[in-house]
Amino acid sequence: MEDRRREARHRVYYGGVLTFNARCSTLACVVRNFNNRGARVEFDGTALLPDRIDVTIEWRGLSRTARMVWRDHAAAGLAFVDEQDSDVIPLEWARVLRERERANRKLKSRIEQLLSER
Repeated sequence: MEDRRREARHRVYYGGVLTFNARCSTLACVVRNFNNRGARVEFDGTALLPDRIDVTIEWRGLSRTARMVWRDHAAAGLAFVDEQDSDVIPLEWARVLRERERANRKLKSRIEQLLSER
């Protein structure tokens, strides 16, 4: 098979997570090769994945939207979507947002508790 990539990919062995279905569904994967334009991922068993998914590779601090270029029963080739076309935020921002949302829920719960004690 002819390799049509613009730049070579580096062989890697990273753990990753594929997220889809409005971030309600996740699938653990292994990233087998990687560059700034895309990656090859492998996963256990057959998975029905949509053509657009979010990819998180924590080791690299990367969270990007990708489109499916090819797939078979246990692997897929992904091309990362340009940053301007993506609504994915940096991984560190996502962690801060999650922590702030957690703190917000605690504060709301405490307010409800105080109001019910009146």
